[in-house]
Amino acid sequence: MLNRIRDLLLGKPLKDSELANERLSIFWGVPVFSSDTISTVTYAGEEILLVLIPILGAAAYREFFGIVCALIALLVLLVLCYTQTIDAYPQGGGAYAVALDNLGERAGLVAGASLIIGYVLIVAVSASAAAAAVTSAIPGAAPYKLWIALALTGMLTWLHLRGTRTAAIFVGIPTYLFVLTIIIMVAVGLFHWYSGNYPVPVPHQEPVELTEPVIFLLLRAFAAGCTALSGIEAVSNGVANFKEPSYRTAKGVLIVMGVIVGSIFLGTSRLISLYRIVPGELATTFSMIASTVFGYRSAMYYTVQIMTVVILALAANTAFADLPHLMAMMAEDHYLPRRMIFRGSRLNYSNGILFLLAASAVLIIAFNADQHRLLPLYASGVFISFFLNQLGMLRWQCRKRLGASWGVKALINAVALCVTSVTLTVLILTQFMQGAWVTLGSIALQSILMMRICRHYRKVRRELAVDSFEDAQKMLSSTRAGKAILPVHTLNRAFIKAYNCAQDMGFSEIELYYVGSSEEEALELKSKIEALELKCTFAYEITEYRNTEDLLIRHIEEADMQLKRHQHLTVVLPNLVTRNPFRQYLHNETSHILVRRMARYRYVYIFQVPYLFE
Repeated sequence: MLNRIRDLLLGKPLKDSELANERLSIFWGVPVFSSDTISTVTYAGEEILLVLIPILGAAAYREFFGIVCALIALLVLLVLCYTQTIDAYPQGGGAYAVALDNLGERAGLVAGASLIIGYVLIVAVSASAAAAAVTSAIPGAAPYKLWIALALTGMLTWLHLRGTRTAAIFVGIPTYLFVLTIIIMVAVGLFHWYSGNYPVPVPHQEPVELTEPVIFLLLRAFAAGCTALSGIEAVSNGVANFKEPSYRTAKGVLIVMGVIVGSIFLGTSRLISLYRIVPGELATTFSMIASTVFGYRSAMYYTVQIMTVVILALAANTAFADLPHLMAMMAEDHYLPRRMIFRGSRLNYSNGILFLLAASAVLIIAFNADQHRLLPLYASGVFISFFLNQLGMLRWQCRKRLGASWGVKALINAVALCVTSVTLTVLILTQFMQGAWVTLGSIALQSILMMRICRHYRKVRRELAVDSFEDAQKMLSSTRAGKAILPVHTLNRAFIKAYNCAQDMGFSEIELYYVGSSEEEALELKSKIEALELKCTFAYEITEYRNTEDLLIRHIEEADMQLKRHQHLTVVLPNLVTRNPFRQYLHNETSHILVRRMARYRYVYIFQVPYLFE
């Protein structure tokens, strides 16, 4: 029944061989991996104005457009740098892989932690901003802003649990429609202005007396607008999600994204400057641009509002598409729980998707879906990954010296390193007390936690390792007749202890049962067991659907049906035990699932053999 409900909600399970069909082309990759960066144009300008207008009044618009141009120049520089990152690390991983390889473990973990926290904040900020756009168009919905944000997050979670291609279709078409809508709005707005057919600009706030140097004010405004650069790193993190040659497709996605974001950000910022748009508490900047250009409550006004809500809701899609893959890479390196590696029924990293849902929901609730309070937490983490990526790539260029143009590429990375380091310093200084300290502290704590997880996994590997067949033979005790099913995946100390225990319990037969995706691995394991001359039978089953638990349960059911009266079937499960309750969470997920599912069989006994790891 549960499987039927799962298939109804998520779709039929996909085979491992169908993974290539889930990869994205440039056309579909742009909206999936660029929706976050594209969406930032709807609120980045507003964040700049909220800093400048209360201090400079009408003069803010001149400085505003200069800051926007500086941000676009930085965007172009980062696009160039991340194309180099994709060339150097075509397997993906972005700043995490670059820092880990070139700057060491600690720098790699800081980069990985900043990316994880940044992606969680992307979802929280995007959902909150989308909810704000809804309440701008429908003021009566304001009391339900929090619930709207949570509902949008849940919708994206469901889409990505259904698979990458399904999410691409649902995200791609609305994203391109949003870009088209904004291009029309910019074109109409500029035509009205330069033809003289434009409304009178709305009154602006009078300036107040300066309490800080102008340069510091401009730096604060620039730091606030740096949210427009979020998501640029996403393509380099998720190279493996694109069609082959994946690195070339990823570079195409990155370049197209830069062109789209730079164009519409420049165009909308120009309209803000010309029409003297002033952010309000009840209406977003984009809402005011649309009402000024098309007229309040016109069809095009509502079209812009609807598309703004859609793109802000879909902006979180970038995190859902990218973070699970990044977490799987980090889990492969033993810095995160191994369960993050496992693909779901639709070939996605479902555990990473669910983690992102839970973490972002906590932030949305904690900050009451207020994107203005969340944004200061956001930019500093993003620029930490930018900084470490450029530092690592500069070292890589100087170390490898590939091609005649390596010096030019190194110079580009050096310039980007200087710019991102200055920007990061400004962000920390200007937004530290506004919430950046929370991000920095979270990155430090998460880095320490990941290092401890890795240290734990290394100890486990050393403890479970069997150095040779001679070592294994010494560990095997004398056997007695017995009867049991012993699931086996690899030959290690925990398995040997479980096998010894099964022999000592007096069963008439011991059957080793293996489930995997490779018959070659199954036969290799069988040969090892035969070489050890174990008194048992070996059975195996090959599957392409990652349904190990289902096949084992079916095998047990078949054995259960063959039992005679007063006979019992015992399943012996190795169980790794640690003294630390927090580390226990990192192990035995399969055993827990099997224990829960086998509890309904009256004549099937479950025997867990603990292997204590100090």
